[in-house]
Parts: sequence; C-alpha cells; structure tokens
Amino acid sequence: MDRLDHLEHLDKQLVDELAQVARETVRDELRRQRRRAVLYAGSGALALYAGAALALALGLGLAVGLPDWAAALITAVILGAVAYLLRGAARPTTDAAETTPGRTLGGTAPSAPPGGLGLPYPPMPPGPPEAGAPDTAGTWTPHPDDIDPEQPHHRA
Repeated sequence: MDRLDHLEHLDKQLVDELAQVARETVRDELRRQRRRAVLYAGSGALALYAGAALALALGLGLAVGLPDWAAALITAVILGAVAYLLRGAARPTTDAAETTPGRTLGGTAPSAPPGGLGLPYPPMPPGPPEAGAPDTAGTWTPHPDDIDPEQPHHRA
C-alpha cells in the first residue's frame, strides 16, 4: 500500500505540473493574440481617418467648380457606391443552380434517410387534403361547417 501512495503523490504532482504548463501556454497565446487585435484595431481606426480625409479632399476639390451642396452630394454618392461594391465583393459567390426556385440546394432530395437505416421517405401527396373527403385510413374528415363548437372535444 505504501508503494501505491507514493505513485498517487507522483500522479498529483504530474497533473499539477501539466496544468501549470497549460495555463502558461494559454496565457502566452492570449497575450500574442491581444497584441495582434490591438494592432488591427489601430490600423482600422487610422484607415477610417484616412478615408475621411480622402472624402474631404474629394469634396473640396469638387467644391471648386460646383456649389458646396452639390460637391457634398456627389461625394456621398461616390462613397455609397464604393461601400456597395465592397459589400458585394465580401459576399460569397453562389451558383445559378443554387438560386433557381424549386431546386433543392445541393442537388436532389435523398431517397432514403441519411445513414442508410430505415425505409425511404413516404411519397408526397398530389395536393393538400380536402375537408369532407376520406383520408388514407378511410375515415371522413369533417367539413369546418359540420363542427359544433359547443360540443366537448374528446381526444383519443
């Protein structure tokens, strides 16, 4: 028993050492990622100021030959068009087959459930069920006008 107690102490020491190494590794990685995030945020803020200065320069250049309101309006339209083009460039492209109405994305619907277990999916009925017509079990579905709201409803 004395020998097992010694091994238990070694296991606890090993677990503590591994936890310490994991903590230090995660802490170092977070420091590196935090530094990278700060650099990205700083570059984004400076790019925003550079874009504002460029828009101001464009507006002032247009204001030389146009009224101030027209120069501001043209500058706003140009910036809006560039923003729209950048948004379109950021979106993923789609195939024409994926956007065709009535088509299943990724091809046709599978004939059996995924995994190959069970029976194939039941067939689709030709249309919606009609009130007052017999259903597949041979019972009659009541028409909405035949239902008495005062009668108690019994559930099977």
